[in-house]
Amino acid sequence: MIRLERGITFMLRGLYTAAAGMITQQRRHDTVTQNIANINTTGYKQVDSVARSFPEALISVTGGDANNSERKLGKLNTGVFMEESISMFLQGDVTETNKSTDFALQSDLTVNDPATGQPIPFDANGKYVGEDGVPLYQPQSFFTVQDNQGQVRYTRDGNFKVNADGQLLTSTGFQVLGANNQPVTIQGAIDKLKVDGQGRIINTTTGMPTGASLAISVVSQPYEMVREGNGVFRIDNADAAGVRLRANGDNMDVRQGYLERSNVNSAQSMVDMNLASRAYESNQKVIQYYDRSLDKAVNEIGRV
Repeated sequence: MIRLERGITFMLRGLYTAAAGMITQQRRHDTVTQNIANINTTGYKQVDSVARSFPEALISVTGGDANNSERKLGKLNTGVFMEESISMFLQGDVTETNKSTDFALQSDLTVNDPATGQPIPFDANGKYVGEDGVPLYQPQSFFTVQDNQGQVRYTRDGNFKVNADGQLLTSTGFQVLGANNQPVTIQGAIDKLKVDGQGRIINTTTGMPTGASLAISVVSQPYEMVREGNGVFRIDNADAAGVRLRANGDNMDVRQGYLERSNVNSAQSMVDMNLASRAYESNQKVIQYYDRSLDKAVNEIGRV
């Protein structure tokens, strides 16, 4: 009877572990589906899921050794869960639209290593892990906008428009802010709008800057940003995120008449979706196996 109870306990643990795996793969599948659905969304940043295992359980057995009442057999993970979803701020492809109110940001911001003074070699995901094990992230640039409640937000979606009052707005109706922290107002004909690579608005008659410019914010810790939807991010702690306006030495360019496409890798997304589906099916079969085993243990072996 004791062995039967232990066997049932083990099977119940297996049920929970497989069920946790199914939930994790379902959430992973939903994340990839979201990326694919936004593959044509201007300025969209791909979201990747991060999963980790539950705390490991130490498996041991008593007896079997006169000098040791407890023998350690090893450890067993008791499941997995989706810990978080992380936005990937890689540069998306830039496509030409020839529309004067369309803008794209192209940036490759560098950070110097304090020890060597040399630029830090960030990987393809904009991450670098130093010898001390502390991760560093590549700063990213964003257009600065203001929502309908007057809150500052950040976006890479440069698909702007101009309303009847001459205010430059995002595709969702948020006001685009200038370097003076005030909404940008366009004077004159829209098709005559001219913005240089630093975001300065140019007088088309004189060819000289008007003094107004787009507010391009640099976020030193982009993973402090919170996705709100519609391509907009918020920052709850500006100091922790390291927000500042662009500087002259920043390797950054504002391109008028262009839009940044999403950075979703369609081929990799399909592979990830298939992997999630197959892992889900595998965990489902494990649950069916444990269900049949429990049925035999309770209804057949238990009667004996």
